[in-house]
Amino acid sequence: MSTALSGGRTILPLLRSDPPLTLRQTGPHTVHLVSTAAGPLGGDHLSLDLDVAPGTRLEIGSIASTLVLPGDGESLSMITARVGEGAVLSFAPEPTVLAAGCAHRMVVRLTLAEGARARWREEIIFGRYGEAPGRCVAGFDATVEGRPLLRQELTVGDPSLDSSSAIYGSARCVGTTLLASPPHPATPKSGSPGLTAGQAGASAAEGPIGPNVPGQSSTGARGGGVVAEGVAVLPLAGPGVLVSALAADAVELRRRLDLGEAQIAW
Repeated sequence: MSTALSGGRTILPLLRSDPPLTLRQTGPHTVHLVSTAAGPLGGDHLSLDLDVAPGTRLEIGSIASTLVLPGDGESLSMITARVGEGAVLSFAPEPTVLAAGCAHRMVVRLTLAEGARARWREEIIFGRYGEAPGRCVAGFDATVEGRPLLRQELTVGDPSLDSSSAIYGSARCVGTTLLASPPHPATPKSGSPGLTAGQAGASAAEGPIGPNVPGQSSTGARGGGVVAEGVAVLPLAGPGVLVSALAADAVELRRRLDLGEAQIAW
């Protein structure tokens, strides 16, 4: 998929896809992913390439959650996104649900040129109702103007990790939003709701993202971040902010990520 400028407006000259995920343009610069077949299944290798031309804008969402199912071998989903000078990319699909028995790998490679901005949200649900999650390794690699901004890897479905109260605790969902190149990374958005431990409303047992983290509090963290129970808003060393959240269900996870993002003037 690629964008281009035409008469000062964003157009989508290239939009190509195959099942199980099909691309549908739903607005002038908005595209939704539509599940047209079950998957990904074990053994499937899916890739999505995004080229956001300089000065254009692209918003990516999805119609429904992605259910990762077991099959023959490991499944892979790889997204490569390149955001040109002064361009804006917002990537915020519905959650990925890890069905019991699946073995999945998620890879994201995000590259931003000078003056580019990106909002990238990922939400992962640990299995369907009443079941243990399958295994998933999610890697994220973001670069701004040739310099690393964020390198992280998340593993779900490893018993030695899932059972640790220092990792997920009793949480059933995890999510992150990267706000790359915001104009004022450590400045709350004017009129945004404040982030306090009381608003997050979760048990500290859900994980380490809470006011009980040494050296951090519900109203401020080292380096100008904001931390409350279940959500953290932390400035990165480069031009960006990372919002991380844990929750017992998808609704609460979305609420916490929204609350964290509201703290940043992006």
